[in-house]
Amino acid sequence: MPDKHISSQFDLELNALCSSLLEMGGLVESQTQEAMAAFTEMDLERCEAVIAREKIINAKEIEIDSGCTEIIAKRQPTARDLRLIMAISKANTNLERAGDEAEKVAKRTRKIIRKGVENNINVAEIIISGQMALKQLRQSLDAFARQDAAAAAAIVLDDKQIDEEFRAFVRKLTSYLAEDPHTIATGLDILTIAKSVERIGDHAKNIAEFVIYVVGGDDLRHTPKKELMQRATE
Repeated sequence: MPDKHISSQFDLELNALCSSLLEMGGLVESQTQEAMAAFTEMDLERCEAVIAREKIINAKEIEIDSGCTEIIAKRQPTARDLRLIMAISKANTNLERAGDEAEKVAKRTRKIIRKGVENNINVAEIIISGQMALKQLRQSLDAFARQDAAAAAAIVLDDKQIDEEFRAFVRKLTSYLAEDPHTIATGLDILTIAKSVERIGDHAKNIAEFVIYVVGGDDLRHTPKKELMQRATE
């Protein structure tokens, strides 16, 4: 949360903005968790619930963007305050996009269910990736709430695990499709789901990078990983 200012009203406005972002983060966490449960259990009702709730996240994104614009216009913040507001705006966008990916998982799962075709493709890597992405999202939001640059740097460094699970699934899927061409349509739907899960992890990583930017003032998005932790904790 932001530091104290001379103006108590400014503190209230910044705290409200941060709280709104974390509230949105909670909504996206819930969407991600439900979308993965729908996929794991092939649960049509859960798919429909995730799709229906997407409009709530979209409305929240607009509300937070409006709050960022208003506070910049009214308070003309500088230094860390400005970085924080910019980070909130960017994190807001990433959360909305993560919510879009969760909706995409639900829509593709619904499509598979409606086909009524038995799925023999092992999706263990996607389930593992989903658990990792959800954990990474929670940790990124926690790091944002605490403005913990070291924790944020650790999240960025761990991001490659989700990518590795995705690549492992793609390799396995290629073998499945070569052996049984009848699984191509379903296989492509599942591949889209796998990619969406990977992107949720990417958005969580982006949020962690914004924490580092707020705390230290450094944009480390393209910094080699071996330097990241040292610079983030300087």
